[in-house]
Amino acid sequence: MNEIALLENMEELDLEKVINEFETVTKDARRVQRETLQKILEENGEAEYLQKLGLNGRTDVESFKACVPLVTHKDLDPYIQRIADGDTSQILTRKPITTISLSSGTTEGKSKFIPFNEELVKSTMQIFQTSFAFRDREFPIGKGKALQLIYGGKQFKTKGGLAACTATTNIYSRPHYKNTMKAIRSECCSPNEVIFGPDFHQSVYCHLLCGLIFRDEIQFVSSAFAFSIVHAFRTFEQVWEELCSDIRDGVLNKRVTVPSIRTAMSKLLKPNPTLADLVYKKCSGLSNWYGLIPEIFPQAKYIYGIMTGSMEPYLKKLRHYAGELPLLSADYGASEGWIGANVNPTLPPESVTFAVLPDIGYYEFLPIRDKVQNHGVDSYTESEPVGLTELKLGDEYEVIVTNFAGLYRYRVGDRVKVMGFHNSTPELQFVCRMNLLLNINIDKNTEKDLQLAVEEAGKLLMVEEKLEIVDFTSHVDLTEEPGHYVIFWELSREAGEKLLNECCNCLDQSFVDAGYLSSRKVNTIGALELRIVRRGTFQKILDHYLGMGSAASQFKTPRCVGLSNSVVLQILRSNVVKSYFSTAFG
Repeated sequence: MNEIALLENMEELDLEKVINEFETVTKDARRVQRETLQKILEENGEAEYLQKLGLNGRTDVESFKACVPLVTHKDLDPYIQRIADGDTSQILTRKPITTISLSSGTTEGKSKFIPFNEELVKSTMQIFQTSFAFRDREFPIGKGKALQLIYGGKQFKTKGGLAACTATTNIYSRPHYKNTMKAIRSECCSPNEVIFGPDFHQSVYCHLLCGLIFRDEIQFVSSAFAFSIVHAFRTFEQVWEELCSDIRDGVLNKRVTVPSIRTAMSKLLKPNPTLADLVYKKCSGLSNWYGLIPEIFPQAKYIYGIMTGSMEPYLKKLRHYAGELPLLSADYGASEGWIGANVNPTLPPESVTFAVLPDIGYYEFLPIRDKVQNHGVDSYTESEPVGLTELKLGDEYEVIVTNFAGLYRYRVGDRVKVMGFHNSTPELQFVCRMNLLLNINIDKNTEKDLQLAVEEAGKLLMVEEKLEIVDFTSHVDLTEEPGHYVIFWELSREAGEKLLNECCNCLDQSFVDAGYLSSRKVNTIGALELRIVRRGTFQKILDHYLGMGSAASQFKTPRCVGLSNSVVLQILRSNVVKSYFSTAFG
């Protein structure tokens, strides 16, 4: 499949060929997996890391599992750091690593260094092509452009002179990316100067302006994550009249000060009073911005982006903007590389599955199937990892990746559930991140548990006062005995005291983990605290991460803020306007 990934000389992708190749590799996924591991080990067998583990050139699955341990980023960090510091010897791979990818950094407050190479570019393009081929069968688009709300992050050099930037920036800056987007009829309507602009807010404004300029050509709206799409259209609500003014006069707003962006936009922006009047009329006629996207982009067929995991809380707002347009969830991967493609695009985001591509990496899975009772509390036991074709329908697993960029038996930290099979490759549903978010005593609450509790309490806001939660996060406060959960909410407008007290109690009662409930009843975990923060607080958190070099395309609101994430915690604490304690457990 690699030969179709480069696409240098292709005008348009042969979608049937892509689907046929996907069908071929998934029909005998076991063989393809063994061959893929063999390729990885043949390519990198001389690397110091594999040599030290005593693999001695062997490339079979059994030897690999016997010699190479399961690892986390912490285990590989010393090796990656040597590479970043300029050591060019064969440390993790035979070919030198010339680029470092940065994780989003929102989970632990700082980015991780991850090796990146051309093989990862190829596998990314392969994922994009595969999912587009299946998507275009169900939701065909014509020739035109896409409003891609994507942003390159800051790039810097490591101590050893390697280029370092976010994984998305590494992709967007490659020629292969533009070639692939052209081949799958998904060219971005905005110039590179907007995508890679140094000021995120100016780039958002200009993306929206470009979308309006090319209004009749926009085939779909997309971003890496759903958050970026919601953020852009929340911005649109504030600046739409200014956008209309720019279009009417053909002059870019003074808020855009970056010279490179102004120059690029001046080539696109010409006086167009007719378009300005049309957009003004469309926006004025909307009720509370419902159906905004299809109203201003009449040719758009769908909205596309990653909508699982920490993006699920944004789906309600996204559906509001989308009206009747379908939301299609993009593919499954991490900063460490891609895993699966969405080949069932008609499934709603809440139940989307991802078919694992067996030829872009070697995958193992740790079963999480044995629920045990420990002092009346549910916990899970781990057993030995199993291969891609040994997964069982309905079971849950932790994902382990071996790739072409120097990660071997690497625990990604994701929990997935097997929902079905495409030929012999599994179709996975993303469940949650493995790391516990909220834990004080014998309680175990994940990101998903937090999300469900917030959704439950959020229903009270909608029913009573038609309010919405703009964003949320959590913190475990251990400054006093007993420790307690703190939930931070930013609301669309002010809410009544009585209602917020009810929401606080609802949050407390919506954590159904047995360890939490029993601890609350005997007060070994204190009353949950709901803190309401000022409007714009989560924008300040986004700005903080952007200032550290994160790319907006890769931003995920941290759903639990620990003490190590001190700046974000300070932003939250300094913006609290009201605080409520639960009385749900007496």
